[in-house]
Amino acid sequence: MPPTLPPAGTPKTDDDRRAIRLDQVLAHPPAKVWRALTEPELMARWLMPNDFKPEVGHRFTFTTTPRPQVGFDGIVRCEVLAIEPEKLLRLAWSDGRADWTVTWRLEPEGKGTRLFLDHEGFDPDDELQQMSRRIMGGGWRGHFAAIEEIAAEF
Repeated sequence: MPPTLPPAGTPKTDDDRRAIRLDQVLAHPPAKVWRALTEPELMARWLMPNDFKPEVGHRFTFTTTPRPQVGFDGIVRCEVLAIEPEKLLRLAWSDGRADWTVTWRLEPEGKGTRLFLDHEGFDPDDELQQMSRRIMGGGWRGHFAAIEEIAAEF
């Protein structure tokens, strides 16, 4: 029996307990997807309010609703680790409980862009981090649709 493929438009994922790995083809060229990923006001629409600047070494924060029941104060502290316009954005990402690396890669595919996300650094033996990985994995999947919607606007 052939493997079951995700429906079109659904980000593909894998079962690595140390990471969230997703990819999806978006119907827009890399330049449009890049804008949605790196312009602070657009990032705020699909992710969280922020003070991001696309400069290596820039430290910034995302802010969202605190979740005291799991020890999250609502602030994600980040630093831009690498940036290649229209190709790669890598961030150090910390929620105060754990430190991760989040990488977005863009590859032209047909008239669109294959967008890859790697959210790495989860401890496979830490129950709280594994719960976070499952929750964040679902959240990241939803963000792909929002990024595509924003990229369609320009």
